Amino acid sequence: MNSLEWRVTASLAAIYAVRMLGLFMILPVFALYAETLPDSTPFLAGLAIGIYGLSQAVFQIPLGILSDKVGRKPVIIGGLLIFAAGSVVAALAQSMWLIVIGRMIQGMGAVAAPTMALAADLIREEHRIRTMGVIGLTIGVSFMLGMILGPIVSQVGGVPSIFWLTMLLALLGIVLVMFVIPTPARTLQHRDAGIIKGYLGIALGNTALLRMNAGVFILHLVMTANFLVLPTLFTHELGLPTAEHWKIYLPVFIGSFLLSIPLIILAEKQRKIRPLLLGSTTALIAAELLMAVGHAQISWLLLAFGLFFIGFNFLEAVQPSLVAKYSDVNTKGTAMGIFSSSQFLGIFAGGSLGGMVNHTWGATGVFLFSAVIVGLWLLVALQLPQPTFYTSKLLRLDPLLFSDPQRLHAELLAVSGVKEVALAVDECIAYLKVEKAILDQTALDAFSPPSA
Repeated sequence: MNSLEWRVTASLAAIYAVRMLGLFMILPVFALYAETLPDSTPFLAGLAIGIYGLSQAVFQIPLGILSDKVGRKPVIIGGLLIFAAGSVVAALAQSMWLIVIGRMIQGMGAVAAPTMALAADLIREEHRIRTMGVIGLTIGVSFMLGMILGPIVSQVGGVPSIFWLTMLLALLGIVLVMFVIPTPARTLQHRDAGIIKGYLGIALGNTALLRMNAGVFILHLVMTANFLVLPTLFTHELGLPTAEHWKIYLPVFIGSFLLSIPLIILAEKQRKIRPLLLGSTTALIAAELLMAVGHAQISWLLLAFGLFFIGFNFLEAVQPSLVAKYSDVNTKGTAMGIFSSSQFLGIFAGGSLGGMVNHTWGATGVFLFSAVIVGLWLLVALQLPQPTFYTSKLLRLDPLLFSDPQRLHAELLAVSGVKEVALAVDECIAYLKVEKAILDQTALDAFSPPSA
């Protein structure tokens, strides 16, 4: 990539991280903060955490489609302004209900889809997958940083300071959009990076994709529910002050991340992704059961906590890969948009349902509830078909070839290693799925214009 593309990638990744960092910094501290508010209940504490996911899921697809019509930058700037406004409401709130409202407003600033589409507008097709990978990596880094920084920031200025910080980060994102990121010459619908209204029905009719949507929904449901009770356990049962919770999070996150890397490599390189997905899901059930029966003992709690995040990190990495594998070349971007919305709905369900369970049955009930929910997902995952391990590829085409699209489609499909073809006339691009081991790259290059 050239310097402009790296600048665009870094800036868009930073914008994407703004929202995620704010969400993740709240997770490890909010349950304890909620205990200090006069109108707080376990349900309202869960609702305050989860309602962000509901409004995010509701607005994500419509704002992505809107950005196709009015442009990416206006939608992203408007979304970041809404996110900043919600942060201010939550920072100034003196009651749980006002925090719920502030969190709901934060989620309405759903700029993920327009951000991805802007990246596709500005990055050349041969580098687009790398840009998406960098943005995806940013989410993982934001999670680890947020969980570690949340207790530290709240110790310095209280939980409201986290909301003020997220407001400032949102304003910084607006500055990047206005003055650092160039305006694309034209706005296009990108099948690999955008949500296309006409493909929503197709993506929702794919049973394998529906199972993956259920998987990410449940994964984030149990993660959110766990953090309704884990911070209070660390403080009340283990006697660890909030500011020192990072001493648990840091080694667990780094250790589980390092242990999950070999599993991710094995899943992709050795094509063991389905059995390892089932194994990781089973590990989540074991972790939840272990936390349910042993959360009063620090050794058992930390062991279960680490086991949970080994499984979580693996599933967080491979589930998007499976969505790409199960979707066809036309519906990949739309399928990813639905998948992302399912993730945020899981956060909402984890907060609201977890809050109700915690109110009635306490921490043990939350962990047992999570084990049952993951068990249901395991039954669903058993029906997943064996995925194909094809690679997505974008090919710039000579515009003259589009004089006969049907012939062009047939000739591309006849190239050794090409398994799926979709032509985008407006972009002069072919979206392909290829088997790299047998791909005839020379024959494929012959379809590109001489200057490409």
